[in-house]
Amino acid sequence: MENNLIVSTSPHIRDPINTRRIMSQVIIALAPVTIYALVVHGLSALWVLLASISGAMLGEYVMQRGRRMPVTLDDCSALLTGLLLALTLPPALPWWIAGIAGLVATVLGKQMFGGIGHNLFNPALVGRAVVFVSWPAYFAAGYAKSAAIGIANTATHKSIEAAVDIVNGASPLAAMKPIYDGAANAPQGLFGSSYYKPLLLANPWGCLGEVSALLLILGGIYLAATRVIDWRIPVVYVGTVAALTAISGRDPLFFTLAGGLLIGSIFMATDYTTSPLARRGKMVYGVGLGLMTWLLRGWSNNPEGVMFAILFMNAMVPLIDRYILPRRYGKVRNAGEAVSS
Repeated sequence: MENNLIVSTSPHIRDPINTRRIMSQVIIALAPVTIYALVVHGLSALWVLLASISGAMLGEYVMQRGRRMPVTLDDCSALLTGLLLALTLPPALPWWIAGIAGLVATVLGKQMFGGIGHNLFNPALVGRAVVFVSWPAYFAAGYAKSAAIGIANTATHKSIEAAVDIVNGASPLAAMKPIYDGAANAPQGLFGSSYYKPLLLANPWGCLGEVSALLLILGGIYLAATRVIDWRIPVVYVGTVAALTAISGRDPLFFTLAGGLLIGSIFMATDYTTSPLARRGKMVYGVGLGLMTWLLRGWSNNPEGVMFAILFMNAMVPLIDRYILPRRYGKVRNAGEAVSS
């Protein structure tokens, strides 16, 4: 009697969750803030969004066809990359720069490393970093110059605009930097607390994804509750920034709500491929992210710091994984421990 055994490599566990489902859940979590950004910023933001997504998907398609690999646009990973990238861009950025950023994200940030699961850096931030250093003038001119935009046209926004030159301080972080740095030409009578409500509900300054901190937080809660992301990274990241900011004598709530900290910590730092494997490693990663962001925001010419902090810590992930490993399956804490039957 002949026995035919089929032997395959591990793992043997099957799970209904696949790449497309994970990407779709993240897109769902981003949908409210994306729609709200279009309401606040209007048609110019729509062009940025469409160009970024189109560029990312085109880059993915061309690279996979050129490498004679199966085209996997239906897994929604390129779509998510383009969407995340768009939310990190100014609302009035020329569409062709957003398109180039999308191409760079999937070509250089993803496919050059071998495709999904092989990239060292977050692809969306690679795309943003390249166009950020290539066309800084367009970035500076791409931010909203007036609070009188759609739903954000309120008395609170007008009072802030009257105290700060929005043309020179393109975002709340940029506007508050000279105040915290003690610059002689800093505007008087403006505090971080002036921004709390606009940052939470309707922020017309900054990038598309900064339009509402509340919607970002709700999206993060959804992803954590559905276990799409590990809560440790965003909580430790944001907590580290808040703690160090408070220690340095600045407003921790303002520096938590302002800029790209929330979208970066929830939707980018938690990327599976570019974050550590072990739970302890994720916490070390979060502390490193918070420390780097705090240093860049306080002692560099860039008032933001989140993009470069995440890219820097992405490069540290292989080192973290090397020395902070998850416990092997079946291994007990102490040699004397035994499993009772």
